[in-house]
Amino acid sequence: MNKLSSVLDRVRSRLGAFCHDLLMIPVAWLGAYWFRYNLETVPAEMLAAGLAVLPGVVVVQGATFWYFGLYRGVWRFASLPDLLRILKAVLIGVVLCALAVFFLTRMNGVPRSVIPLYALLLLMLLGAPRLIYRRLKERRFFPSSRQQVAIVGAGRAGELLVRDLRLDPELEYEPVAFFDDDPEQRGREIHGLRVVGSCDHIPRLANELDIDLLLLAVPSASAAQMRRLVANCEESGVPFRTLPPLADLVSGRAALGEMREVGIEDLLGRDPVQLDWDAIRLELRGRVVLVTGGAGSIGSELCRQIAQLSPDHIVIVDQSEHSLYLIEKEFAQKFPDVRIDARLVDVADQPAVTALMRRYEPEIVFHAAAYKHVPLLEAQSREAIKTNVLGTQYVAEAAVAVGCKTFVLISTDKAVHPANVMGATKRLAELVCQRLSLGCDATEFVTVRFGNVLDSAGSVVPLFREQIANGGPVTVTDKRMTRFFMTIPEACQLILQAGAIGRGGSVFVLDMGEPVSILYLAEQMIRLAGKRPGQDIEIVTTRVRPGEKLTEQLFHSDERFIETAHKKLFLARTMELDIERFDGVFSMLEAACIACHESALLESLRRLVPDYTDGDETTGESVESATVIPLDRAHKRG
Repeated sequence: MNKLSSVLDRVRSRLGAFCHDLLMIPVAWLGAYWFRYNLETVPAEMLAAGLAVLPGVVVVQGATFWYFGLYRGVWRFASLPDLLRILKAVLIGVVLCALAVFFLTRMNGVPRSVIPLYALLLLMLLGAPRLIYRRLKERRFFPSSRQQVAIVGAGRAGELLVRDLRLDPELEYEPVAFFDDDPEQRGREIHGLRVVGSCDHIPRLANELDIDLLLLAVPSASAAQMRRLVANCEESGVPFRTLPPLADLVSGRAALGEMREVGIEDLLGRDPVQLDWDAIRLELRGRVVLVTGGAGSIGSELCRQIAQLSPDHIVIVDQSEHSLYLIEKEFAQKFPDVRIDARLVDVADQPAVTALMRRYEPEIVFHAAAYKHVPLLEAQSREAIKTNVLGTQYVAEAAVAVGCKTFVLISTDKAVHPANVMGATKRLAELVCQRLSLGCDATEFVTVRFGNVLDSAGSVVPLFREQIANGGPVTVTDKRMTRFFMTIPEACQLILQAGAIGRGGSVFVLDMGEPVSILYLAEQMIRLAGKRPGQDIEIVTTRVRPGEKLTEQLFHSDERFIETAHKKLFLARTMELDIERFDGVFSMLEAACIACHESALLESLRRLVPDYTDGDETTGESVESATVIPLDRAHKRG
């Protein structure tokens, strides 16, 4: 019903505009005669001749109006292209009318000066009402209570934002000025708004201009640029909002007018990922794809991105009933045309995993299921090994048995020189895939290793957000602690890219950029919440928890690295594996797991992962002596 009403409204709007324009034709035609005779009485014989040809003029001119599409646009959005269409329609119509009158009457009773006068009057009578209507719609007696806003960024996004704000009467914003760093923009006017200064002038001028809100219209800004803009806005004391990132605008995940609060991902993010989407789409189109841990933070985003790449079927596997229910419900709404199966399976349940693989025979498997909470797993090594190690083995072996084409393991930077059970189990999961890839030509095993993911379940960002909402304090384990961060969508995109280009036994390391201080993260999140660190919200230093390191590493010191075609993906050449020794110790680990023998489990884990060192590592002391390879040096190795 709403759709029908919308169609009828459009028809009425176009019909009304067409009737208006038809009415303007006789007004302009007779007005031309009146002007021709100096605004005095038109001779009766001339008026009769003009009225005689008027129906033909109306038909010809009206036809040109419709032909040139004067009714495709909406008056409230009338702009230069609309005026150009009016000009073409009027000129072509006038020429056709003049030719018709000449051939029919030889211009008897139609003074030649009437033709140009008619054209000028008709242009004004068609163009002026449209522009006046748009102006009234933009200004339409807006209440004085509207907030005065300044647009930061006088580029294309800023210009479009001003249009949207003025054309939507429901938005209580009145644009009054621009800020932009481009010297050539300084002093210019865009839609009547002046560029009053650079972004460094925001703290001073925002108060002088009585600005109520700052809108950041710089969707392509880098994280460093965004940090500077946010610092200027915070110094001004004026609330601020931002446009979605450029990647979200291009992908359609967000619209230009969707202003939102600046998030921590805006300050820590990096340049948009440039991917080979054709290769990724070719890899996934028409395939049966299975994602373990598919209802978790990483797994669910992987499924969302896969759903947009035309797979034949997505099997979402998770052991959380509620999370699985939620993602199944979401996909039914967002991706109704994609075939989805949500399966409640524990990856450590070998018979269930085998039956699952036989039922669906996936061609591509993304293995994201894992326990990841470092301090919690320190005292529960058996559960960590059962899920992270044996679960990986069961899923990988079952995938090989059904002829899976590609198996992608999602690993972590904590697997590098691990100082905790979680990291050691993820390193062993990498070795399990490396072992299975030896002599297996049918299945390509690919491992993707990266650091912390912003806002993932159980990570530090949700914890800080909760602590800030509760009024503090915000707890930081150590002021020296740093971590690598990337956003969930970026991590998933790079996982898909690695899966598309990886070959047997490949280990890809994602470019995580520079490590971020956890203290800086806490301070920025407090400021973004409109509070002052140390004054409104206290930051309390606790202590390094069991299994935690002060810094994380992305690379093993004895791995060789080479660049790939994608600048954010690096290929790690792993060490040779002693197969006989590995298989023997791994059998002991499986037996200890079945017997719930914790000490034997940890002993086997240390033998399988020789660089796993606990104890001193929890204090961060051994980190200083560990070999850390920065990205700029890692490029040159191998």
